[in-house]
Amino acid sequence: MYQFEKMNRKLLGSQVEDELMNYILQEPVEIGEKIPNEFDLAEMFGVGRSTVREAVKSLVSKGILEVRRGSGTYVISTCSLEEDPLGLARFEDKYKLALELFDVRLMLEPEIAALACDYASEEEKERLKQLCDEVEHLYTSGKNHIKKDIEFHTCIAGCSKNRVVETLIPVINTAVMTFANLTHRTLMQETIQTHRAVTDAILDGDAVGARCAMIMHLTYNRQALMQMMKKNQKKDV
Repeated sequence: MYQFEKMNRKLLGSQVEDELMNYILQEPVEIGEKIPNEFDLAEMFGVGRSTVREAVKSLVSKGILEVRRGSGTYVISTCSLEEDPLGLARFEDKYKLALELFDVRLMLEPEIAALACDYASEEEKERLKQLCDEVEHLYTSGKNHIKKDIEFHTCIAGCSKNRVVETLIPVINTAVMTFANLTHRTLMQETIQTHRAVTDAILDGDAVGARCAMIMHLTYNRQALMQMMKKNQKKDV
């Protein structure tokens, strides 16, 4: 649970923004849940309501919060600035963003996985296997697996030993985070199985197998996203 000490002085809006983000992550406040109202947050952080309002407005602009008139303020993403250095979280249509990110992932990640088969060291292979196990454990135990999932894909990118690929890691990380925030653990078994298939292929040095397993992993995810989009479109009609 989030712990804090009430400040004796007023904080700047940016400082309260950081505290509010920490509260969301550490409490944790899950995606789709409402945060405390403006008055309670002001009491919590020991600041004026205008300062809270400024912090909330900033997190809204970054795609973390959404203000629903007459209802309250809700968490719509837990993607912090460190996890979204490209600023893609600011795009309002998250489904469209996720699909565009999948386009890019399908161009890149199958070949990255294939490269990893040729260049991964034994130490990196052991790290990849460990991350695969950790994601599975967190997923099956109902805990937040997203950060470990990002580490898993980052590890594969690092195993490619391609310096340009390493500069593209933020794109992959943002894609994983965006998808996870939209689907809310709906593909647990598929994720576990395809992660394991990618890992086993890299451990065996099977470039074709790694490429195919990554395509399968991304295809499962994209199909699930398309189904969710169709359901939401029907609701809006």
